[in-house]
Amino acid sequence: MSIPKELRICGFAAVRARFQRDAKSIHRLYFDYPTGRKIGLMCKALAAARKIYRCVEAAELEKIAGTIHHGGIVAVTDANVPAPAAPADIAPWVRRREPLLVLDRVSNAHNLGAIARTAAFFGVPRIVIPDDPAAARPNDAAYRVAEGGLESIEVRLMPAGPSFLRDLAAAGYEVVGAATRGGGRAASPLRKDPAAPGSPPVALVMGNEEHGIAPELVAACSRLVTIPGGGGVESLNVSAAAAVLIWELLGQGTK
Repeated sequence: MSIPKELRICGFAAVRARFQRDAKSIHRLYFDYPTGRKIGLMCKALAAARKIYRCVEAAELEKIAGTIHHGGIVAVTDANVPAPAAPADIAPWVRRREPLLVLDRVSNAHNLGAIARTAAFFGVPRIVIPDDPAAARPNDAAYRVAEGGLESIEVRLMPAGPSFLRDLAAAGYEVVGAATRGGGRAASPLRKDPAAPGSPPVALVMGNEEHGIAPELVAACSRLVTIPGGGGVESLNVSAAAAVLIWELLGQGTK
């Protein structure tokens, strides 16, 4: 799969988050007239760095963004290439008791962006995705949907196969897989606080939109959980399911 050299970040929240985190990474900035009244500080910084910033008409902004859903502003930056997650990285994550989100071939970039937004909201520091062409990467669409969430979390690549999950479990993570059916409840009213001393950090595994978690990865999980529904539909969209389970299993341990 070819990796684009540039990333187009669309939407005021997403562009503002990138500017606040790494203003120097913005090479060019395009915006419409209403948005231009809100970004004086950005324009001043780009002018000082002798970079391009320009107010353009709606048709040109749509062309630059590659979508009608540009939110009035587009920042062009270098594309991010996620770094590999090595076994040696896991022990420090466990020592810091950091929750982890693992996505098994989530293929839709909009879902990746929505999950990243939820993870950032609840303070989950890291998402791991497989080094697999079927898995969505943090691209233009993911950044737009994440609304700035991808600026506050780290995205790492894991090798394909169950070895990474086994490494997580061996290091001290409780590896919890999300299953459409057959798993236990994510939590109960009597559950322990995930931040309590002695509770292992949790790595939550979410599966592909159509096929769920691959069987070999299911076998590497410590346990499976299922969100109980009313029966009207079989399951939630993966990003909605991730939001429920991040809150139940990860979010309350990040306070």
